Amino acid sequence: MTALVRAVASAAPDIDSEYRISAEQVARFRKDGYIKLKGVFSQETLDTYGREITRLVLEQSRDTLPLEERNTYGKAFLQVINLWRHSDIVREFVFGRRLARLVTGLLQTEGVRLFHDQALYKEAGGGYTPWHTDQFYWPLASDRVAAAWIPLHAVPVEQGPLMFSVGSQRITAGRDLEISEESERVMGERLRISNLPVDETPFDLGEVSIHLGRTFHRAGPNTTGRRREVMTIIYMDRDMRLAAPKNKHQGDSWNTKVGDIIASPLNPVLYEKTDSCAADA
Repeated sequence: MTALVRAVASAAPDIDSEYRISAEQVARFRKDGYIKLKGVFSQETLDTYGREITRLVLEQSRDTLPLEERNTYGKAFLQVINLWRHSDIVREFVFGRRLARLVTGLLQTEGVRLFHDQALYKEAGGGYTPWHTDQFYWPLASDRVAAAWIPLHAVPVEQGPLMFSVGSQRITAGRDLEISEESERVMGERLRISNLPVDETPFDLGEVSIHLGRTFHRAGPNTTGRRREVMTIIYMDRDMRLAAPKNKHQGDSWNTKVGDIIASPLNPVLYEKTDSCAADA
């Protein structure tokens, strides 16, 4: 670990310390397909790592067209994947044990690997993010995968916080739709007919959500004059196996054979259970 990373880590101890979750919270996560948790990170931590995350997003983003000339996906956010590979500071954040331990407890697995990280910055005036499920894009053999959505600041409704269709991980319709105007229309209607509640509450500073890969979610437009800055980390079961690709987005260039555990250098184990458990009994 470099001196710079050690200095950052010592200034932000809550990336590794335990955030205790209860058995009731684990049960609610399994029932609803997501959970929102307050006070996961301090403002100091978010400011410290957020500066480096923002620097990389602005440096690496390829969305150079004006908003009005982009498609629906392009208007939704600036997206940069695997920032941890480009910065020791971001690596320290992504490899933090606090969230990895927490997600292990929620997924009820023996541990979790990193699938990837990605920054999702919704520009001032940016468009809505259509209803979708993440696992459409992932060739994974089970549903033991979850995304942590980590705003780097408080996110009011006007900035487009993540919205969840509560319990929608059990709906099979629409899982074959990519993020698009079609997924917004088709799944919006399907979820309405299913009469599932929608959680569209804002995010407080330090609040984090974790959702399953098959939970339907969306975000409204950013109608403010400030960017919505969000970092995400996607965790998968330590023993997750690669599934055969089902669409063009799932790719065919993995360094793992179909059916094998995804244990490449890009997918390190971030947490494994010890004698202590992440969830209170």
